[in-house]
Amino acid sequence: MTSELLLPALNAARKGLSEGGIPIGSALYVEGTIVATGRNRRQQLGSVIRHAELDCLEQAGRLPAGSYRRATLVTTLSPCDMCAGAVLLYGIPRVIIGENRNFTGAEDLLRSRGVQLEVLDDDACALLMEDFMTEYPSLWNEDIGLL
Repeated sequence: MTSELLLPALNAARKGLSEGGIPIGSALYVEGTIVATGRNRRQQLGSVIRHAELDCLEQAGRLPAGSYRRATLVTTLSPCDMCAGAVLLYGIPRVIIGENRNFTGAEDLLRSRGVQLEVLDDDACALLMEDFMTEYPSLWNEDIGLL
């Protein structure tokens, strides 16, 4: 069941790549029902904050606070500090991570605050990011604040 939850996020990542963006995708589920998907759209929108998780939350629109507390956020790549902050702010109790081989974000912070993490170590997610990071290292570094 968990890997099925990853598919919409992975498809969003692939769509982002086809648009010239960074191939990271996300999906938000509330009580098992998908509410929204998002993709990293920093390049497409010229945004400084539109990571996949934040784009997904934006696509979901305003939800009642209780909805977030019954939600699962799925992301193809380990969430950065900014995206982890959104998880904590909205009280999302569970995050499913496609892979963290290429980047390990704020997993320790999330765990320390009681967020349940599940890392799938999905080969498709890992290969998508590995290929992108190899082909566009400066764009990737910019996205995570290294340049």
